[in-house]
Amino acid sequence: MRRQLVLSTGCALAFLIALLGLPLVNYLAPAIMAKRVGGFTLAWLILGVLFFPYVWAISFHFIRRSLALEASEVKEARR
Repeated sequence: MRRQLVLSTGCALAFLIALLGLPLVNYLAPAIMAKRVGGFTLAWLILGVLFFPYVWAISFHFIRRSLALEASEVKEARR
């Protein structure tokens, strides 16, 4: 359970960094976030295009590691 807690906490922190980091960067560096990239401002590119794959990557990592932890627990229980 401790390894699952560490995994969950790490994934939650990665999500919160992105969720709270984008408004913070917008506030602290508005000139950088207002630059145009591919027809969008950098802020909208990150929020509208890059945020979702980032969340999917966190979810994929969480599910993969969670299944590995569960399999390891089953192995240990069968010994």
